[in-house]
Amino acid sequence: MYNSFLRRSDLLRQDGQNYNLEVYQTLVLCEMLDLDKPGQMISEDAARGSTTDELHYFNNTFTYKVILNISQDKLKPHLEEFKQEVENTFYPVCKNTLKKYFKKREDQINRKVKPRVRFLQKANSDSGGFRVSCLATGFYPRHINLTLFRDGQPVPDHEITGGDLLPNGDGTYQMRKSLEISADKHKYTCSATHLSLDNKLDVTLEFDPGEPFKSVILPVLIVLALLLAFGTGVVIYKCRRRRAASSKSDYSAASTSEESVKTPSMHKTQQEVTEISETSLNT
Repeated sequence: MYNSFLRRSDLLRQDGQNYNLEVYQTLVLCEMLDLDKPGQMISEDAARGSTTDELHYFNNTFTYKVILNISQDKLKPHLEEFKQEVENTFYPVCKNTLKKYFKKREDQINRKVKPRVRFLQKANSDSGGFRVSCLATGFYPRHINLTLFRDGQPVPDHEITGGDLLPNGDGTYQMRKSLEISADKHKYTCSATHLSLDNKLDVTLEFDPGEPFKSVILPVLIVLALLLAFGTGVVIYKCRRRRAASSKSDYSAASTSEESVKTPSMHKTQQEVTEISETSLNT
């Protein structure tokens, strides 16, 4: 295998643009179909970070594409040699490595996890309509059939967006299909078929144009009620503080007046005592 790399790199050196070849890379991958049938093998070579040639092999069919400007006269003597290396070395090694990996990860690969399916509903401010999305997530293996129905009839594909299979962080997968809907009342069904399910899983959404507004109005009313209660409490608190302050002020004024009234009487009494004392002395 190492000698094969050297021979192919020598061939690439014959191209004038890559004469001073510094880095040579090869990527080889293969696939395993269902029932342990081997699939295609792909090999790509790169020099200085740019792809130089591609090789495809499947069902004893060999396809080789050179991106560099190498003449057929120089390339042709090497094609049969490349094919033999692929058939006898690269392809068997890749298949066996993949089988060993599958055997090691058998429990993980053969597990079945049921999808969680639900409808998501959102108002579209741009169009003034609504968007409903069917989300299936957390399922394994990756193959799933997700279909949207409107009033029992499949929704045409040109009305649906999404449908890409995406990986989750835990090794499971998810898929989402979305649909722009009008203000008319319809019944929408999302049907999921998966290896983990004995029967298809149906989730239904009864769409009523008024429901989204009801769901918005209720929280708004709750917030307004809380604000009203808070405002009323603030007003009552301030009124009580003012009333308490007013009562304290009246009490202070009354106390001052009483002291003012008592003070002349005390002066008068002292004056009378003084006069009586003077009269007694004269006598």
